[in-house]
Amino acid sequence: MSRFKVRPMDGLPGRLPEGEQVLWQAKPDWRSLVRQSFKIRGVAIYFSALVVWRIAGSMSSGHDLRYAIVSAASCILLGAAGVALFCGFAWLIARTSTYTITQKRVVITYGMALPKSLNLPFSQLEAADMCVHGDGTGDLALRIPAGKRLSYLLLWPHVRAGAAGRAQPVLRCIPEPEKAANVLARAIGMTAMPAAASAQVQGDMVRAA
Repeated sequence: MSRFKVRPMDGLPGRLPEGEQVLWQAKPDWRSLVRQSFKIRGVAIYFSALVVWRIAGSMSSGHDLRYAIVSAASCILLGAAGVALFCGFAWLIARTSTYTITQKRVVITYGMALPKSLNLPFSQLEAADMCVHGDGTGDLALRIPAGKRLSYLLLWPHVRAGAAGRAQPVLRCIPEPEKAANVLARAIGMTAMPAAASAQVQGDMVRAA
Protein backbone atom coordinates (compact mmCIF):
# COMPACT_ATOMS: atom_id res chain seq x y z
CA MET A 1 0.00 0.00 0.00
CA SER A 2 1.38 3.39 -0.94
CA ARG A 3 0.38 7.02 -0.64
CA PHE A 4 0.83 9.88 -3.08
CA LYS A 5 0.32 13.61 -2.77
CA VAL A 6 -1.44 14.26 -6.07
CA ARG A 7 -4.80 12.81 -7.12
CA PRO A 8 -3.99 9.91 -9.49
CA MET A 9 -4.58 10.33 -13.20
CA ASP A 10 -6.87 7.81 -14.89
CA GLY A 11 -7.27 5.87 -11.64
CA LEU A 12 -3.57 4.98 -11.34
CA PRO A 13 -0.92 6.39 -8.97
CA GLY A 14 1.54 6.88 -11.83
CA ARG A 15 2.50 5.88 -15.32
CA LEU A 16 2.57 2.19 -16.09
CA PRO A 17 5.88 0.64 -17.14
CA GLU A 18 6.47 0.52 -20.86
CA GLY A 19 4.62 -2.36 -22.46
CA GLU A 20 2.05 -2.73 -19.67
CA GLN A 21 -1.50 -1.80 -20.58
CA VAL A 22 -4.81 -1.34 -18.79
CA LEU A 23 -7.13 -4.23 -19.61
CA TRP A 24 -10.10 -3.27 -17.44
CA GLN A 25 -11.02 -0.37 -15.21
CA ALA A 26 -14.12 0.57 -13.24
CA LYS A 27 -15.43 2.42 -10.21
CA PRO A 28 -17.80 1.08 -7.56
CA ASP A 29 -21.48 1.74 -8.15
CA TRP A 30 -22.42 4.07 -5.27
CA ARG A 31 -26.04 2.87 -5.09
CA SER A 32 -24.92 -0.72 -4.71
CA LEU A 33 -22.18 0.38 -2.29
CA VAL A 34 -24.62 2.15 0.02
CA ARG A 35 -26.82 -0.96 0.06
CA GLN A 36 -24.10 -3.57 0.48
CA SER A 37 -21.47 -1.83 2.62
CA PHE A 38 -23.57 0.68 4.56
CA LYS A 39 -26.64 -1.55 4.88
CA ILE A 40 -28.85 1.43 4.12
CA ARG A 41 -32.02 -0.66 4.06
CA GLY A 42 -31.42 -1.74 7.66
CA VAL A 43 -30.79 1.89 8.65
CA ALA A 44 -34.02 3.00 6.95
CA ILE A 45 -36.00 0.19 8.60
CA TYR A 46 -34.57 1.12 12.02
CA PHE A 47 -35.56 4.77 11.76
CA SER A 48 -38.95 3.86 10.28
CA ALA A 49 -39.60 1.64 13.30
CA LEU A 50 -38.67 4.52 15.61
CA VAL A 51 -41.13 6.82 13.83
CA VAL A 52 -43.94 4.25 14.02
CA TRP A 53 -43.18 3.61 17.69
CA ARG A 54 -43.21 7.36 18.43
CA ILE A 55 -46.51 7.91 16.61
CA ALA A 56 -48.14 4.85 18.22
CA GLY A 57 -46.98 5.95 21.67
CA SER A 58 -48.34 9.45 21.17
CA MET A 59 -51.71 8.20 19.92
CA SER A 60 -51.98 5.70 22.77
CA SER A 61 -51.64 8.67 25.14
CA GLY A 62 -54.79 10.20 23.63
CA HIS A 63 -53.34 12.54 21.02
CA ASP A 64 -54.70 12.72 17.49
CA LEU A 65 -52.76 11.58 14.39
CA ARG A 66 -51.67 15.08 13.39
CA TYR A 67 -50.16 15.76 16.80
CA ALA A 68 -48.51 12.33 16.80
CA ILE A 69 -46.86 12.96 13.42
CA VAL A 70 -45.60 16.36 14.57
CA SER A 71 -44.19 14.79 17.73
CA ALA A 72 -42.33 12.26 15.57
CA ALA A 73 -40.82 14.96 13.35
CA SER A 74 -37.47 14.81 15.14
CA CYS A 75 -37.17 11.08 14.41
CA ILE A 76 -38.19 11.63 10.78
CA LEU A 77 -35.59 14.39 10.30
CA LEU A 78 -32.89 12.37 12.07
CA GLY A 79 -33.60 9.33 9.90
CA ALA A 80 -33.59 11.36 6.69
CA ALA A 81 -30.31 13.02 7.68
CA GLY A 82 -28.74 9.63 8.48
CA VAL A 83 -29.78 8.10 5.15
CA ALA A 84 -28.58 11.20 3.25
CA LEU A 85 -25.24 11.10 5.09
CA PHE A 86 -24.64 7.45 4.21
CA CYS A 87 -25.63 8.03 0.58
CA GLY A 88 -23.30 11.01 0.32
CA PHE A 89 -20.41 9.09 1.88
CA ALA A 90 -20.95 6.16 -0.49
CA TRP A 91 -21.03 8.55 -3.45
CA LEU A 92 -17.74 10.13 -2.39
CA ILE A 93 -16.09 6.73 -1.91
CA ALA A 94 -17.23 5.60 -5.36
CA ARG A 95 -16.11 8.86 -6.96
CA THR A 96 -12.61 8.67 -5.47
CA SER A 97 -12.02 4.93 -5.96
CA THR A 98 -10.88 3.12 -9.08
CA TYR A 99 -10.15 -0.55 -9.73
CA THR A 100 -7.69 -1.42 -12.49
CA ILE A 101 -6.55 -4.71 -14.02
CA THR A 102 -3.45 -4.61 -16.19
CA GLN A 103 -1.45 -7.37 -17.82
CA LYS A 104 0.55 -7.83 -14.61
CA ARG A 105 -1.37 -6.59 -11.61
CA VAL A 106 -4.53 -5.39 -9.92
CA VAL A 107 -4.45 -1.82 -8.61
CA ILE A 108 -6.93 -0.32 -6.14
CA THR A 109 -6.76 3.46 -5.78
CA TYR A 110 -8.91 5.03 -3.09
CA GLY A 111 -9.05 7.73 -0.44
CA MET A 112 -11.07 10.94 -0.26
CA ALA A 113 -8.73 13.21 1.70
CA LEU A 114 -5.45 11.35 1.23
CA PRO A 115 -5.27 9.26 -1.97
CA LYS A 116 -3.71 5.82 -1.55
CA SER A 117 -3.11 2.83 -3.77
CA LEU A 118 -2.84 -0.91 -3.28
CA ASN A 119 -0.73 -2.70 -5.87
CA LEU A 120 -1.29 -6.46 -6.20
CA PRO A 121 0.97 -8.23 -8.70
CA PHE A 122 -0.49 -11.48 -10.02
CA SER A 123 2.30 -13.38 -8.27
CA GLN A 124 0.67 -12.39 -4.95
CA LEU A 125 -2.79 -13.67 -5.87
CA GLU A 126 -3.77 -17.18 -4.84
CA ALA A 127 -7.38 -17.15 -6.03
CA ALA A 128 -10.40 -14.94 -6.50
CA ASP A 129 -14.05 -15.25 -5.51
CA MET A 130 -16.95 -13.49 -7.20
CA CYS A 131 -20.30 -12.57 -5.67
CA VAL A 132 -23.08 -11.11 -7.83
CA HIS A 133 -25.74 -8.92 -6.19
CA GLY A 134 -29.37 -8.69 -7.17
CA ASP A 135 -28.88 -5.41 -9.02
CA GLY A 136 -26.28 -6.92 -11.36
CA THR A 137 -23.23 -5.43 -9.65
CA GLY A 138 -20.83 -7.68 -7.80
CA ASP A 139 -17.74 -8.10 -5.65
CA LEU A 140 -14.45 -9.66 -6.72
CA ALA A 141 -12.50 -10.75 -3.62
CA LEU A 142 -8.81 -11.47 -4.09
CA ARG A 143 -7.13 -14.11 -1.94
CA ILE A 144 -3.54 -13.25 -1.04
CA PRO A 145 -0.82 -15.27 0.77
CA ALA A 146 -1.14 -15.66 4.53
CA GLY A 147 2.12 -13.80 5.13
CA LYS A 148 0.86 -10.60 3.49
CA ARG A 149 -1.14 -8.53 5.96
CA LEU A 150 -3.43 -5.62 5.14
CA SER A 151 -5.12 -3.09 7.39
CA TYR A 152 -8.87 -3.71 7.42
CA LEU A 153 -9.65 -0.22 8.71
CA LEU A 154 -7.43 1.63 6.23
CA LEU A 155 -8.68 -0.36 3.24
CA TRP A 156 -12.43 -0.42 4.07
CA PRO A 157 -14.75 -0.74 2.18
CA HIS A 158 -12.46 -2.32 -0.40
CA VAL A 159 -11.83 -5.28 1.88
CA ARG A 160 -13.50 -8.23 3.58
CA ALA A 161 -12.59 -10.64 6.36
CA GLY A 162 -11.34 -13.86 4.76
CA ALA A 163 -10.09 -17.13 6.18
CA ALA A 164 -8.79 -16.88 9.76
CA GLY A 165 -9.94 -13.26 9.82
CA ARG A 166 -7.28 -12.14 7.34
CA ALA A 167 -8.20 -9.05 5.35
CA GLN A 168 -8.80 -9.71 1.66
CA PRO A 169 -8.87 -6.84 -0.88
CA VAL A 170 -12.15 -6.60 -2.78
CA LEU A 171 -13.21 -4.91 -5.98
CA ARG A 172 -16.47 -3.79 -4.42
CA CYS A 173 -19.84 -3.30 -6.16
CA ILE A 174 -18.42 -3.22 -9.68
CA PRO A 175 -20.65 -3.21 -12.77
CA GLU A 176 -20.48 -6.33 -14.92
CA PRO A 177 -18.45 -8.41 -12.44
CA GLU A 178 -18.38 -11.39 -14.81
CA LYS A 179 -16.48 -9.30 -17.34
CA ALA A 180 -13.90 -8.29 -14.74
CA ALA A 181 -13.52 -11.91 -13.62
CA ASN A 182 -12.93 -13.09 -17.18
CA VAL A 183 -10.43 -10.30 -17.87
CA LEU A 184 -8.48 -11.19 -14.73
CA ALA A 185 -8.52 -14.90 -15.56
CA ARG A 186 -7.20 -14.28 -19.06
CA ALA A 187 -4.57 -11.82 -17.83
CA ILE A 188 -3.27 -14.26 -15.23
CA GLY A 189 -3.02 -16.93 -17.90
CA MET A 190 -0.67 -14.65 -19.86
CA THR A 191 1.78 -14.15 -16.96
CA ALA A 192 4.62 -16.25 -15.66
CA MET A 193 2.66 -17.07 -12.51
CA PRO A 194 3.23 -20.62 -11.17
CA ALA A 195 1.05 -23.07 -13.11
CA ALA A 196 -0.82 -24.44 -10.07
CA ALA A 197 -1.72 -20.98 -8.74
CA SER A 198 -2.73 -19.74 -12.19
CA ALA A 199 -4.96 -22.76 -12.75
CA GLN A 200 -6.59 -22.25 -9.35
CA VAL A 201 -7.41 -18.61 -10.04
CA GLN A 202 -8.68 -19.32 -13.54
CA GLY A 203 -10.74 -22.23 -12.30
CA ASP A 204 -12.38 -20.11 -9.62
CA MET A 205 -13.08 -17.38 -12.15
CA VAL A 206 -14.64 -19.72 -14.65
CA ARG A 207 -16.87 -21.29 -12.01
CA ALA A 208 -17.88 -17.87 -10.67
CA ALA A 209 -18.65 -16.46 -14.09
